Amino acid sequence: MSSDTITARRPGALLQRRRAEAAGWLFVSPAVLLFLVFVAGPFVFAIALAFLEWDLLTPPEFVGLANFEQLFTDPELPQVLWNTFVFAFASIVTHLVLGLLLALAVNNLISRSIGYFARVAIFFPFLISWAAVSLLWKYVLDPTFGYVGQYAAMLGIELPNFLADPAWALPSIIVIDLWHTVGFTFIIMLAGLQTVPSELVEAARTDGATGRQIFWNVTLPLMSPTLFFATIITFIGAFQIFDPIQIITKGGPQGSTTTIIMYLYEKGFQAFDMGYAAAVALLVFVIIMGVTLLQFIGRRRWVHES
Repeated sequence: MSSDTITARRPGALLQRRRAEAAGWLFVSPAVLLFLVFVAGPFVFAIALAFLEWDLLTPPEFVGLANFEQLFTDPELPQVLWNTFVFAFASIVTHLVLGLLLALAVNNLISRSIGYFARVAIFFPFLISWAAVSLLWKYVLDPTFGYVGQYAAMLGIELPNFLADPAWALPSIIVIDLWHTVGFTFIIMLAGLQTVPSELVEAARTDGATGRQIFWNVTLPLMSPTLFFATIITFIGAFQIFDPIQIITKGGPQGSTTTIIMYLYEKGFQAFDMGYAAAVALLVFVIIMGVTLLQFIGRRRWVHES
């Protein structure tokens, strides 16, 4: 092929490549626009707002690092962070353990129809809105009208007021969250179980391994990437818990259920201290990023890549 022919074809090829690039940008532009408007834009605005004092009514005033300095002197923040970490740690443990147990039970069901029903039944609560779930459980745990209190009274058992007792309020929220969201963890675990090669399980069984030995030495190591993913997702979701606390306890009693997002809401939209609320929001971002980074660093010790 002569050089004149190649030169003649270059403009058409260049035009076609530019059209392909333009089409690609056109397809991704909605996602890029949504990211800029709802993620990048608010994040930059929050950083700028953290250096201001603003009550939404008067013009904002630049205060420098005063809002960040307040984070270290705020007497309420340690208890709020403690509540949040306790809730997040309890959520990780309960979700991973119960989600894995449910996945193992459903995965070992012989009947396909029963297995399908079990999947739907376990996952269904996750599809209900937090508002409906919160109102439901607020009624169920009501000491006067709730089913739990009525059945306990019939059995002669005196129960505490779960949502009004500082010692029981946070554990009650943990149980409610577990009931509502464990179906999502269950689906993740079930998908992870189905990726375990059956040949390895059969080989271990042929070598005389018991069911417990197969679980600890074959199934669990091969599911470690799934467990790692579920741990990260559960922590991020639990650390940002807000809806049930706002609807059921509003952070009480005595601040025993006030988490960091609830505290952020109180400072920003009740006290109208938007600058300090933005600083708290950045603290949440730093904590989540830090914990996630530590999990990625520690994954080398216990996550077995296939």
